[in-house]
Amino acid sequence: QLQLVESGGGLVQPGGSLRLSCTAPGFTLDYYAIGWFRQAPGKEREGVSCISSSDGSTYYADSVKGRFTISRDNAKNTVYLQMNNLKPEDTAVYYCAADWGITTVQAMCVPDLFGSWGQGTQVTVSS
Repeated sequence: QLQLVESGGGLVQPGGSLRLSCTAPGFTLDYYAIGWFRQAPGKEREGVSCISSSDGSTYYADSVKGRFTISRDNAKNTVYLQMNNLKPEDTAVYYCAADWGITTVQAMCVPDLFGSWGQGTQVTVSS
């Protein structure tokens, strides 16, 4: 069973940057769409950004457009989420998820459509 591992979370001041990584030991992520989702206390899990397996097309939530960048390095079997100009409202547990049935990330970057999940990594933006 595909298991995902996130890393890179931490505490950062507003305006700072973090880069999250998602990998899957023993599995090749090339054929999976990958999504980054987040869940803040008391809130539902939401889609932050997704990247397709086929043409590299991407989706970003409006709240992170222009600040976050998703990318994949197939040679390293890793998907990244570069987060710049972080804001306190970005504070959440961030999860990566994978699914090979996702055909259009722009319309399908929703938690219920992804079948494999990591354990999450905490991102805290605070001064």
